[in-house]
Amino acid sequence: MASSFSFKLFFFLFLFSALSSHLATAKTAAFPKALVLPVTKDTTTRQYITQITQRTPPVQLKVVLDVGGEFLWIDCEKGYKSSTKRPVPCGSPQCVLSGSGACTTSDNPSDVGVCGVMPNNPFSSVGTSGDLFEDILYIQSTNGFNPGKQVSVPNLLFSCAPNSLLEGLASGIIGMAGFGRNKVALPSLFSSAFSFPRKFGVCLSSSNGVIFFGKEPYVLLPGIDVSDPTSLTYTPLIQNPRSLVSSFEGNPSAEYFIGVKSIKVDGKPLRLNTTLLTFDNEGGHGGTKISTVDPFTTLETSIYKAVVGAFVKALGPKVPRVKAVAPFGACFNAKYIGNTRVGPAVPQIDLVLRNDKLWSIFGANSMVSVGDDVLCLGFVDGGPLNFVDWGVKFTPTAVVIGGHQIENNFLLFDLGASRLGFSSSLLFRQTTCSNFNFNSSTY
Repeated sequence: MASSFSFKLFFFLFLFSALSSHLATAKTAAFPKALVLPVTKDTTTRQYITQITQRTPPVQLKVVLDVGGEFLWIDCEKGYKSSTKRPVPCGSPQCVLSGSGACTTSDNPSDVGVCGVMPNNPFSSVGTSGDLFEDILYIQSTNGFNPGKQVSVPNLLFSCAPNSLLEGLASGIIGMAGFGRNKVALPSLFSSAFSFPRKFGVCLSSSNGVIFFGKEPYVLLPGIDVSDPTSLTYTPLIQNPRSLVSSFEGNPSAEYFIGVKSIKVDGKPLRLNTTLLTFDNEGGHGGTKISTVDPFTTLETSIYKAVVGAFVKALGPKVPRVKAVAPFGACFNAKYIGNTRVGPAVPQIDLVLRNDKLWSIFGANSMVSVGDDVLCLGFVDGGPLNFVDWGVKFTPTAVVIGGHQIENNFLLFDLGASRLGFSSSLLFRQTTCSNFNFNSSTY
């Protein structure tokens, strides 16, 4: 009898142990609700850099963030070794997803070929051909408050690029990470892999920042939920009718555009040629783009002159101008400029959006310190609006909102709803984009 009871007890404990093990495995294998990437700023190049882990065995890689880039590309000429790297065949669903119209083939008639794309480096204005591959990628999960365990994407698409494409990138960089609107950029690939909503949040600073993917909340110390819808202003994302830096002619742009209809300085609207702010549907010229590649906001020449003129007038004669420091055209003696919670006490600049919402730019984002007691208006003359193909420098966009103007402003790119949510300066809420708690993992 005792023997029978012992056997039953043993069998019950075995089943319980097996079931517990299964549940633990299922919980571990469950999809995360969100992902997080750290961002640092290279002070020499002003490029925003994130770190990913890729390959088998895993290798940590530093790549430059391009919010409008089409996909992840990696220099494969410098000792790329991975047992999980696989070429993407021509005509495969992954190749079709990339919008590719190119194929690398051999002399073997049975060879279906490798899907070809065109990785580019916007800092050197150089593009090249590259094959499309899949490999495993690891990224940290998050509950929105703290980082969690690493999770993997087994077959993440990326392009191989030659070593020469790294020219102009910061030291130690191995490629670029594209976060654009297309289906093979990282936000869409993560959304597909983990059944996330197609949205991601970008929060940059002059030192450290953070990128979130997936479900909110996105929380910065001291407990500020920057993704709270009540704290964001929303405006539609507009599709540029023509990709100017696309893998293949005719593909829609992967870049992010918003509708700006006018600009105010110190509350007063500027007299502008507003046709520059709308797209030329035939060429895709004009409009307002958000960029992490341009370090400062770039304005078409006539818009730039209007902004600078109005800003100098509003600042008044009590603030002396000093010799301009390139690339800026208007610099001032900082001793005569006070300070506020949101930076230097200078006239507010407002981008008036098509839905009549305002993107307000305060002193911390409008002014740049360039030396002892010198502050410059951090906008750059982009030249007249024109476009010339094949290696000739062009200015196809009237307004490019650059990195300095984005810093410590939280941006929520909601691809599913085709809208942008933005916070204005987080300094008003007594936090910054460097305040995600990467130092503690509590779940």
